[in-house]
Amino acid sequence: MIGRVLIIAGSDSGGGAGIQADIKTVTALGGYAMTAVTAITVQNTLGVRGVHEVPTDAVAAQIAAVLEDIGADVIKTGMLASVPIIAAVSEALKKSGPNIPRVVDPVMRAKGGHALLHEDAATALIEHLVRGAALITPNLPEAEALTGRRIKTVDDMDAAIPALRKLGAHAVLLKGGHLEGPRVVDLLITATDIMRFEDSRLETAATHGTGCTLASAIAAGLADKMSLPDAVARARAYVRKAMQTAPGLGQGHGPLNHGHTVGPFSPAK
Repeated sequence: MIGRVLIIAGSDSGGGAGIQADIKTVTALGGYAMTAVTAITVQNTLGVRGVHEVPTDAVAAQIAAVLEDIGADVIKTGMLASVPIIAAVSEALKKSGPNIPRVVDPVMRAKGGHALLHEDAATALIEHLVRGAALITPNLPEAEALTGRRIKTVDDMDAAIPALRKLGAHAVLLKGGHLEGPRVVDLLITATDIMRFEDSRLETAATHGTGCTLASAIAAGLADKMSLPDAVARARAYVRKAMQTAPGLGQGHGPLNHGHTVGPFSPAK
């Protein structure tokens, strides 16, 4: 059966991140994507102009409707915006999908710096969704907010491992894209192991939605019964190719080529 991923996140009117990127990613990797929209953002490649939260009862109702009928193999969360939404998502999952593995992308800021999670929400995110998650995928600023540690170097990443394990997720993918230098290092941290992924840095403006895309690609792999290391490796390769073949749209941080797995469209003759 096709792998089913329920995505709980905000929308991106520019199509490069959020729910739109998540749907494209899961579909491009052969899965079936469903959604519960938590917020409507007004944005393009130049930045976020506005955020409009969806009422909490509507967020919970979307989750219940999907899980009661179609079901899901993996839950992927992205932008949750506020403590009430985090709590509503947690309660809805307890009622309708308590045993479904969660991939939690702790989205806190947009690429241009606009806050996408209220300042008081990090603790609630840890309590309600990070603990017990199959995987969380923080970048370095997000990991700093979750742990209270300074993480600016690869040595800092290594030193943060115990604090990240204490957050209570089964695994953490600590993303090192914010590091300076020609190499990008990510660490996949489990209770008993640490796997290091490393690549050369791509010099490109096509970086909008990379975090959303990576987490959704991993979720698609897990929904397809891949092992976590294999799902992470495939997701990283997918994102890298999507950056390398980006369409070059917009004047700022441009979107990725999420559809590179299916090739260019050729109209019937």
